[in-house]
Amino acid sequence: MRRSGRLARVVYRHPVNKEFEDEAPLGARIADRVTGFMGSWTFIIIQTVIVAAWVLGNIYLLFHFDPYPFIFLNLAFSTQAAYAAPLILLASNRSSARDRLTLEHAAAEADIEDAQNERLLSGNTEILTRVEGLEKKILDLEQRIMERLDSVPPA
Repeated sequence: MRRSGRLARVVYRHPVNKEFEDEAPLGARIADRVTGFMGSWTFIIIQTVIVAAWVLGNIYLLFHFDPYPFIFLNLAFSTQAAYAAPLILLASNRSSARDRLTLEHAAAEADIEDAQNERLLSGNTEILTRVEGLEKKILDLEQRIMERLDSVPPA
């Protein structure tokens, strides 16, 4: 259960995803969280504000530790990219493994449903066969009744 403000909200997770997330090693969970944050608007906005403050602060000499061409800022971006790329690959691999497990689970469920549909179809076919037999018997009885009524002389 995840908390949202004061009210508790139950988030449904498919059994495959729940098992996949609960058994994930610490590094995989960290990679998922970091890449989830790095792919958010929050991250983009925070990074934009930091870069704008960095550039404007160094241009207008509010602080002068990284003058133009901003070598230290480029180093920070390179370091960020060096860590982000493997984390993104880890998260991507986990995502594809999760998708594969979900697909296998869905295929197994579809096989079960297919077997159930086959049983229902054969049951319906048997019922229709019996109904046809009953219909034939009813028509035969109706014909015999009509013949007997026709053979009775009028009074």
